[in-house]
Amino acid sequence: MWSTNGVNGRAGRFCSTPAKPVLRRLLEKSCCLQCMGRAPKMGRMISREPTIERLAIAQHLLLEPFGLDESHLTRALNEIRAHKVDDADLYFQYTRSEGWSLEEGIVKTGSFSIDQGVGVRAVSGEKTAFAYSDDISEASLLDAARTVRSISAATQSGRARVASKKIAKSRSLYAGLDPIASLDSTAKVKLLAKVDQLARAKDTRVAQVMAGLAGEYDVVLVARADGTLAADVRPLVRLSVTVIVEQNGRREMGSAGGGGRFGLAYFDDALIAEYVNDAVRSALVNLESRPAPAGEMTVVLGSGWPGILLHEAVGHGLEGDFNRKGSSAFSGKIGKRVAAKGVTVLDDGTIADRRGSLNVDDEGNTSQRNVLIEDGILQGYIQDAMNARLMGVKATGNGRRESYAHIPMPRMTNTYMLGGDKQPEEIVASIKRGLYATNFGGGQVDITSGKFVFSASEAYWVENGKILYPVKGATIVGAGPEALKKISMIGNDMKLDPGVGTCGKEGQSVPVGVGQPTLRIDGLTVGGTA
Repeated sequence: MWSTNGVNGRAGRFCSTPAKPVLRRLLEKSCCLQCMGRAPKMGRMISREPTIERLAIAQHLLLEPFGLDESHLTRALNEIRAHKVDDADLYFQYTRSEGWSLEEGIVKTGSFSIDQGVGVRAVSGEKTAFAYSDDISEASLLDAARTVRSISAATQSGRARVASKKIAKSRSLYAGLDPIASLDSTAKVKLLAKVDQLARAKDTRVAQVMAGLAGEYDVVLVARADGTLAADVRPLVRLSVTVIVEQNGRREMGSAGGGGRFGLAYFDDALIAEYVNDAVRSALVNLESRPAPAGEMTVVLGSGWPGILLHEAVGHGLEGDFNRKGSSAFSGKIGKRVAAKGVTVLDDGTIADRRGSLNVDDEGNTSQRNVLIEDGILQGYIQDAMNARLMGVKATGNGRRESYAHIPMPRMTNTYMLGGDKQPEEIVASIKRGLYATNFGGGQVDITSGKFVFSASEAYWVENGKILYPVKGATIVGAGPEALKKISMIGNDMKLDPGVGTCGKEGQSVPVGVGQPTLRIDGLTVGGTA
């Protein structure tokens, strides 16, 4: 399930969530946690290798305030391994988030929250035992460890010990800064006010402007039974703009926005103006739209954000858990043709500053650039640790979870299709009668059958290669494996989305990215209103 919701704080009146005493002490400290681990005694800044730096920050936030160190993590993991388990891990997390929203010309809501806790997991075969707590203490940790180890029987030949510590390899894809601190509150309010002013000045038909600004500072620490110790410091921001226009009693909407793993300074005047222009233009286009025709037809998808169709129709079907269970439409098809020639699909968690990228995944594995389909041939699936072990393959750096209160599972990062050799204009001109869809609101898929459905938020009716008019109410329906084989033209304009998407699976939401070039797909079903 896909949505365009970004990382948002809790809605409501502006308030600061009461911090626990230890968190309050942390907030009152003057040291800058995003640019240093612990302040050097002599007051000089000491530069450390990024992996070590992130580990120091995580220990400073998640262990030291609670009187814990690595020996306590080893003891908890040893408690779990007193029983025969295949895997075990501890996942500590500290998250500070903030959100602001503007409506009717004023900033109406603001929120600030802090969350922290630890998840404790034991895995035996296909079974998982999991416990979590927002109380980070030795007693709580050991209690959770003894609880989850009950998934398996006690070891008959002595306790299995945790392996020697090994710091996980990681990447340096984004700065470990705190985006919430990158702008003060006054500047954040002014930024949203600027969005409102620009949009209303753009066209007299603009009746309403809604904008949201969100930031998150997320620090995680992973300790595994194989001795792996990993940490990540993850910034995430998003600016969203929605405009409602009105003419002769008719109201239509347009949206735009973007974000990624950086500070709020990314949203400079030029980018804010671009988002506003896109939102207003989209709303005005929809104001002129007609009911969409229905039936089976040629559909051309624009580049970038329309890659959500790829995410739903293909990406979920290539996640390891569904294929291990044989419930995916792509199960058992590695090495076989599943798409037209020229179709190459990747899941890549290694792109700098991208919303879906990770230095390490939520199991401590280094993120990877995984080729899933190459020239139409299925190459592999995306895997977390458990499903990789059960399928006899390597983990791919795709073990992800929403928070410490959730178990990891194989999830996408940035999923996209590589470009081809056709000009986008050439592809549109090839349509005899069909739909050209440039933006989508969202979609979903049935994993077993591969059937998907998407609603187009901006689309055009094309005849004899000419764009005639915008349409509304177009719903695209198809099946992933069949749709991949019906791709007949691939553009040379591959583009990633601006950084706006959130993916839902089994009740868990994580930030992800998508991308694709302009594509022509023959014989898709369009549900319209005409």
